[in-house]
Amino acid sequence: MDTATQRYDLSFGSLAKANLEMHKEELLRIKLTLLFMKFYLYPLKWKRAPKKKTQKKKKVGKSKKSLGLRKGLRMLKSFKVKRLLVDLDTGNCTSNAKLYPLFVFLDYHIGSFHINFEGRNRMALHIQNRPIRIIKSFINF
Repeated sequence: MDTATQRYDLSFGSLAKANLEMHKEELLRIKLTLLFMKFYLYPLKWKRAPKKKTQKKKKVGKSKKSLGLRKGLRMLKSFKVKRLLVDLDTGNCTSNAKLYPLFVFLDYHIGSFHINFEGRNRMALHIQNRPIRIIKSFINF
């Protein structure tokens, strides 16, 4: 994700890639590439028929489909942040000056944080995960 170039990508190696793009007529679209075939999806076009309500019996006990809070947190922890860049201008020089010591501290310890007084706002985030880490998060306690 990079807000300066307006690129929002999600990829699974060279097998699949999804890009979020701006479109003139539909406002935004998703370009999906699967094994050298391109598909375009328009998420803002809503053409679903209303579902009929059917009466279902309530199950007693826990459902096996729910992930649970612990498994969800372990799965989130399996993601690794490869690159984080924050370039911020609040528009108020006093607020920028107050945030400057915090951003220097974060720049030294975590990622690339900058305060500017020129009106630029940018965030770049590169997160990576591997299937083996996701599987490990479900198996290990």
